Amino acid sequence: MIDKQHIIKRFISYVTVDTESDPNNPAFPSTEKQWDLARQLEKELKDIGMEDVELDDNCYLMATLPSNVAHEVPTIGFVSHIDTSPDFTGANVNPQIIENYDGGDIVLNHEQNIVLSPSEFDDLLLYKGQTLVTTDGTTLLGADDKAGVTEIVSAMEYLINHPEIKHGKIRICFTPDEEVGKGAHKFDVEKFGAQWAYTMDGSQIGELEYENFNAASAKITIQGKIVHPGYAKDKMINAILLANEFMSSLPVNEVPEKTEGYEGFFHLHTMNGNVDASSLEYIIRDHDFELFEQRKKAVQQIAEDMNAKLGKELIRVEIKDQYFNMREKVEPVMHIVDIAKEVMEDLDITPLIKPIRGGTDGSQLSYMGLPCPNIFAGGHNFHGRYEYVPVESIVKATEVIVGIAQKVAQEN
Repeated sequence: MIDKQHIIKRFISYVTVDTESDPNNPAFPSTEKQWDLARQLEKELKDIGMEDVELDDNCYLMATLPSNVAHEVPTIGFVSHIDTSPDFTGANVNPQIIENYDGGDIVLNHEQNIVLSPSEFDDLLLYKGQTLVTTDGTTLLGADDKAGVTEIVSAMEYLINHPEIKHGKIRICFTPDEEVGKGAHKFDVEKFGAQWAYTMDGSQIGELEYENFNAASAKITIQGKIVHPGYAKDKMINAILLANEFMSSLPVNEVPEKTEGYEGFFHLHTMNGNVDASSLEYIIRDHDFELFEQRKKAVQQIAEDMNAKLGKELIRVEIKDQYFNMREKVEPVMHIVDIAKEVMEDLDITPLIKPIRGGTDGSQLSYMGLPCPNIFAGGHNFHGRYEYVPVESIVKATEVIVGIAQKVAQEN
């Protein structure tokens, strides 16, 4: 049996280390503080008995659990990321443990009246009677993806302590900068040496995903002209108003808060500016590649149309592809998804096979030659103050890793 209290202690030791990444820093990793957890994990992996533990110059931490069977077994891998989202602070995380959750409101912060309520987040009701770890309302929690890290370390420790469980060679890797889209950029697939892998980076218990968004970022810069408002007629160009016109030209219902399933969106996440100069930053997402390309063209076309009307090029668009839908790379080897599905069913977990409305390191790794579906890590409401994770889900995900290792050895 996986020790629940041991899991809680390990998870809290990770989330209380600030590892927030920085999308505006081109360095790799983008923040020095990610090294703090990487070095902590490096020591822990050595202490539990992992082999070939290596923390490289780019903050990738890899390690090996050697095979304990005589016959040939495919080398498989498990991957999670150590950084947390820059969307909301990950500094000074103060986790709260809610034992035997009763299905009611959880007051995260009395002073600021911050409440985690099933009236807003009805998934909470799935976990009545379980142990929840929440924030204190002032930071994110970091279950994305320190729950995944916890699960991988705990599964490796369990396999080491239970040599009667037969498995092939297992490789693990913890990556930096996933939250800013760079998590796989310097991943050495050849050195990792696995035939396939799984990212432990999903949400609700049972999630199993091999499709994700095609993704791009778009930065729109708008050059205005500031003139004293008393003398501005036919002279002033208000960049803020042009930014508003640009925003209004995109489909009003194609935004994250009004889409689901396979529906794509334009997400405005940052805006800055004044009369003289403004900027808008979007992420563009769609599962369908043709629709994805159309979305990028639509953004560019709005800028061209506005520039034509203005008679000069005041609006510039910079679009960068981030990652693509892994489905194309996983479908030819669907047995790797089937293995995870069968293990979940064996553990009485209902598999929830659905597209990821986001991306993982696995989406990039799949295009780098390492097919890499995504498995639940257990957390909910990532990237904000209402984030929480049921401890029982972390335990179950740990059991899934152990089960996959065992099943691959049995089938080969």
